[in-house]
Amino acid sequence: MSGKLFRGTYTAIVTPFNSDLSIDFDAFKKHLDHQIANGVNGIVVCGSTGESATLSTKEKVAMFTTAIEHVNKRVPIIAGSGSNNTQATIDLSLIAKELGADATLLVAPYYNKPSQEGLYNHYRLIAEAVDMPHIVYNVPGRSGVNILPEIQLRLAEECENIVATKEASGDVEQIMTMVQHAPANFSVLSGDDAITLPLIASGVDGVVSVLSNYAPKMFSDLVNFALEDKVAEARELQYKLLDLMKLNFIEPNPVPAKTALQMMGMMEDRFRMPLMQITDASREKMKNALQQVGLI
Repeated sequence: MSGKLFRGTYTAIVTPFNSDLSIDFDAFKKHLDHQIANGVNGIVVCGSTGESATLSTKEKVAMFTTAIEHVNKRVPIIAGSGSNNTQATIDLSLIAKELGADATLLVAPYYNKPSQEGLYNHYRLIAEAVDMPHIVYNVPGRSGVNILPEIQLRLAEECENIVATKEASGDVEQIMTMVQHAPANFSVLSGDDAITLPLIASGVDGVVSVLSNYAPKMFSDLVNFALEDKVAEARELQYKLLDLMKLNFIEPNPVPAKTALQMMGMMEDRFRMPLMQITDASREKMKNALQQVGLI
């Protein structure tokens, strides 16, 4: 593979629910269209922001299928097929490939707390079994393990189809180490909206975003300005959106983001337990911040 497959803004898309908490596929399709119309570079389906932890395998397959068919190659669809079970991840990734997904997003195995060598072999086995592009997803805050740069770089060098990492460690030095030593065709993507601008200044290629669910145009513009070295324009948007970036985690993700979408009239703010609707105090803060930037 030559050249980087992933650059720009990729929305970790939310999963809308009906009143009975089944998936609202009509709202999902409308949301996909809204994302594409507002300039995002791709969509991650069934990531953390998509409440993947409460979706069954059958539901994930239905989400992948709907996104791939509805988007119809307008932008890449990245299937969140990772889990803490290597064989189950292989099985779901094979289905995603067969359905026509453009890549997978593979979360670090959570709960098991594997060794660094165990992490390496988890990803190596998936890459060997499923011939398609894969993105490593390093998120120690959720998984309980940090995939060290030397392991990620080893995978990047040894597995041609491991083409990117979503780095959500929040460790800027670690992420810069990835940028410094990554192969030329390997994308390093930010997993944290709030530090994407400084990370792009350090050489990161883009972001897998929560904020772009409800501010896709503004955040895509910010990322594009940063990638084009238009620092003043990017900085202006950074500080316009910073309060919202922080408020996205005032309660567990994706509660604030889906609340914002509900306020914008795009879907209902329904969640599967153990996630619950936002508190009144947090709702008021979200409302004020959305009004400040003209989203409602």
